[in-house]
Amino acid sequence: MSTDSETKYWNTKRAADYLGVSPATLNRMRTTGEGPRYAKVGSRVIYSPTDLDAWVEANKRTFTHEKIKS
Repeated sequence: MSTDSETKYWNTKRAADYLGVSPATLNRMRTTGEGPRYAKVGSRVIYSPTDLDAWVEANKRTFTHEKIKS
């Protein structure tokens, strides 16, 4: 069995847990284009931990009025 660090792709719940947001928030961010990159396999939405980390890095801010990068 693989551990989270060995898993290449995560489902929405695991990705949301990793980011510290609810799955509903991550779903909303995906539909508005504000969230991290994702892929669809059939009806499943999956996230790469590498893409999640890249999205966090790209969206670091120095003050609260900066816009989020898509």
